[in-house]
Amino acid sequence: MAPRFCRLLYLLIGSLCGTFSNSPGESRSPWVAAPVAPGEVVETADGVCTFPGQRLSWWQAQESCEQRFGHLALGPPDGILAPRLPNPIWVGQREAPLRRPPQRRSRNTAALLFGERSAERAARLRTPLPELGALTACAHVQWDAASPDPAALFSLAVPAQANALQLRAFAEPGGTVRAALVVRGHHAPFLAAFRADGRWHHVCATWEQRGGRWALFADGRRRAGARGLGAGHPVPPGGILVLGQDQDSLGGGFSARDAFSGNLTDFHLWARALSPAQLHRARACAPPPGGLLFRWDLGALDVTPSLLPPVRVRLLCPVPSEECPTWDPGHRTEGSSLCLQPRPFLCCYRTETYRQLQDSQSWPGQDVISRVNALANAIVLLPDPLSEVGGDLSLAEASSFLSILEGVLAEEAAPLGPAALLAVVHFLKRVTALGAGEPDPWIGPWEQLGRGVMSVASLVLEEQLAGAWLSVSEVVGGPMALVVSVQRLAPLLSTVLTSERPQVHIQHRHAGLEVRSLRLREASSEGLMFTMPGGRPRGPGHIHIPAGEVRRLLEQGLSGVTVVHSWFSSGVFQHPLGAPGLEPQTPDSSEEASRMQRFLSTQVGSAIISSEVWDEAGEVNTAVTFHLQHQAQSPLFPPHPSPDSGGSWATAGCSVAALYQGSTACFCNHSTNFAILLQVYDVQRGPEEESLLRTLSFVGCGVSFCALATTFLLFLAVRVPKSERATVHKNLTFSLASAEGFLMASECAKANKVACVAITAAMHLLFLVAFSWMLVEGLLLWSKVVAVSMRPGPRMPLYYATGWGVPVAIVAITLAMSPHDYVAPGHCWLNVHTDTIWAFVGPVLFVLTANTCILVRVVMVTVSSTRRRARMLSPQPCLQQQIRIQIWATVKPVLVLLPVLGLTWLVGMLVHLGPAWAYAAVGLNSFQGPYIFLVYAAYNEEVRSALQRMTEKKAAGGPTPPECPQPSPPLQNPRHRQWS
Repeated sequence: MAPRFCRLLYLLIGSLCGTFSNSPGESRSPWVAAPVAPGEVVETADGVCTFPGQRLSWWQAQESCEQRFGHLALGPPDGILAPRLPNPIWVGQREAPLRRPPQRRSRNTAALLFGERSAERAARLRTPLPELGALTACAHVQWDAASPDPAALFSLAVPAQANALQLRAFAEPGGTVRAALVVRGHHAPFLAAFRADGRWHHVCATWEQRGGRWALFADGRRRAGARGLGAGHPVPPGGILVLGQDQDSLGGGFSARDAFSGNLTDFHLWARALSPAQLHRARACAPPPGGLLFRWDLGALDVTPSLLPPVRVRLLCPVPSEECPTWDPGHRTEGSSLCLQPRPFLCCYRTETYRQLQDSQSWPGQDVISRVNALANAIVLLPDPLSEVGGDLSLAEASSFLSILEGVLAEEAAPLGPAALLAVVHFLKRVTALGAGEPDPWIGPWEQLGRGVMSVASLVLEEQLAGAWLSVSEVVGGPMALVVSVQRLAPLLSTVLTSERPQVHIQHRHAGLEVRSLRLREASSEGLMFTMPGGRPRGPGHIHIPAGEVRRLLEQGLSGVTVVHSWFSSGVFQHPLGAPGLEPQTPDSSEEASRMQRFLSTQVGSAIISSEVWDEAGEVNTAVTFHLQHQAQSPLFPPHPSPDSGGSWATAGCSVAALYQGSTACFCNHSTNFAILLQVYDVQRGPEEESLLRTLSFVGCGVSFCALATTFLLFLAVRVPKSERATVHKNLTFSLASAEGFLMASECAKANKVACVAITAAMHLLFLVAFSWMLVEGLLLWSKVVAVSMRPGPRMPLYYATGWGVPVAIVAITLAMSPHDYVAPGHCWLNVHTDTIWAFVGPVLFVLTANTCILVRVVMVTVSSTRRRARMLSPQPCLQQQIRIQIWATVKPVLVLLPVLGLTWLVGMLVHLGPAWAYAAVGLNSFQGPYIFLVYAAYNEEVRSALQRMTEKKAAGGPTPPECPQPSPPLQNPRHRQWS
């Protein structure tokens, strides 16, 4: 009775006090701990979190927390707070792709509502199609989630074949829509494309007859793709395209069983396979014009009466499909949801930061806050940065408040206090967030707003405010917060550009901003170049977009771009130690004193610049060259970024192209490294990954180059006796060392197109030569170990033809067939967007496959020979000894021959799977050179004997006689001959 009574008492107390909770996985009772209240502050193990009580989209929630100088909770809250939260909630992430909402625009277009499955609903293209060796089809689709059977989104039939090409899909109830491409009757597998949620989704399918390469894209991401689908055969001319039906005969034969159920609009068809960048433009409702066979136009379609009249729909481009991280307190699981869905969230702070925000009301500068609010007759500057902001801020109010704030700051004689500076930064964050992520930016005084923001930003960057910036650096991150705010406002200024006014220029003492529209077809033979205006008479320099990048942008269908350029030049960023006017508060600890000294000793050698290139579809990735004018400075204080100045300057992917007496040229672009040599897909890496791969490749390539060069020179210096094996070793080390030398030099050739093509061709040839001699190494090993020849005969002519003749022929044919698509955009290597890359990957795969078979056969022969030798030495060996001998007989040749035969390069085929594979490929390929040095030179008996003879002759003082070929060893049983 006692245990039962105690349990009942525990349940009663728990129900009365509200402390009892269910086990994980059960639903929570209503009398569990009270839910968190709006505005409540809760201390957690990682800091302090507040619950605003609002339900916002992920981007709005992130912006709301940043305006409060906090951040979204970066992980699941601890156990005390979790049961009190609504579910699910937004959580933050550190990756860059979701830091800024994509720029969207709305578009009213006609849509076909197919409704339920019916054989009477179809839309047919009136004009027959020409012969197609490649095509891309894209459309915005709302798939009926209640239709689980496969249906044809579109079909293409030709006179000789009804199923020439079609895209089929079906919806899993409550799951995903799975799609598959059918070409000439060959059916690809159904693979997940997008969620079956009834929303608009953008779907694209590409196909090429060369290799039968196909790919499926949904909402801007590649969902599937392979080769071998309808390879070698184009779609014959005279094809009929039908939307929403499967054609069992040319232009007809419809059935309700295969009919599409849902809504469709914005269908486009191209006679080529679009690149990922071009597909991004199509998703943003800016289809590239090159190769466009059909642009969405109901006037060019024969639409069945049951589909008429079409319905006008408002489409957001790109359609909202981004997913952001969530956390479900009820099930204690992480997940994701559409970023635009409104959800609750937590704003979190470090404990020290939150305490500083609480104490900011007692900081100097409250008088300025009161004066601005009194003049505006509104709460413009918050006395308490942790308080809630009442109401939304309109464009007119923002412009008016900026004018008032600018007047007060200009008239203020004393330096601004930390409290006022914190309030000004908070207000600028609110202003620059206006219109962010809106599908159609508001029509309003954007230029006036921009001038007000730049004026206020320049006023708070005065040199005498460095002490105030230091006081709030723990909260706002320093003056770099202003740089981020201006960058967010700059794209909105592009809405005021017209053909009569192609640029907007805003210039103040310490800050400037320019938005300029450029027409790509007006570029010269050297590309596009324009001056960067700045605070000094000569300006900070100019920006140059190379001609190759201009051609690449034109190929993507761009006719013009908008360049957004901002710069900041202030003593707050550039301040020497002991300068006048810098009097921060007295430090309370040695750590704070050290931090203050680092801040005061910071000096930046030039203005802080930020440049972006935009088009109507969003931000454009392109290579640029910055030509920066030097600024006179004292040599006593070398420039270095301060960790307390609010961030750092992005240098990843940028390098010094040239140094002049009064300026420096920097080239910013992607880099060439070991990881991309066998990369057959275009992989987008972040700047940190790109920088790390470039550094690892350069270091590893340098080590490998030194080892290979040493090996080659050693072979020449010691005069190793002539033999097939020594000749093969020398050719392999020479070609591989030369290829890696050109790889290291490729970074310097990216800015010059002719040099880049030459470097690429040289690397293509030399790496192919190196792999061909690796194949010769395998063939020589086969002849010595597996197929022992009693009469060897002259084989070197065949080896030279394989090692040098075949690579020269491959490179020459590739250059002749693809002179314009030979080099990849962005770095000096073969183009992955065409079949050019297979002129290298194909032969390499053949060599690696052949050498793998040779290695397996050599291991089998070695194990068999070792087993027989062991039986001869010990007729009855124990089992453990047999296993140990056989394992060593297997492992030893693999360890020795794996790098020599080039099999470590197999990892390079997997670099598109993730960064770890790229790092592994770089490490293994860098290891090949030192390993070849050990095998060919350090532990080679011929090299060691030659070195010993040279040493003995030098000690004797006599001339070294010419070397003669060594006599062949006595013939052995072929199965007992050893490999070396």
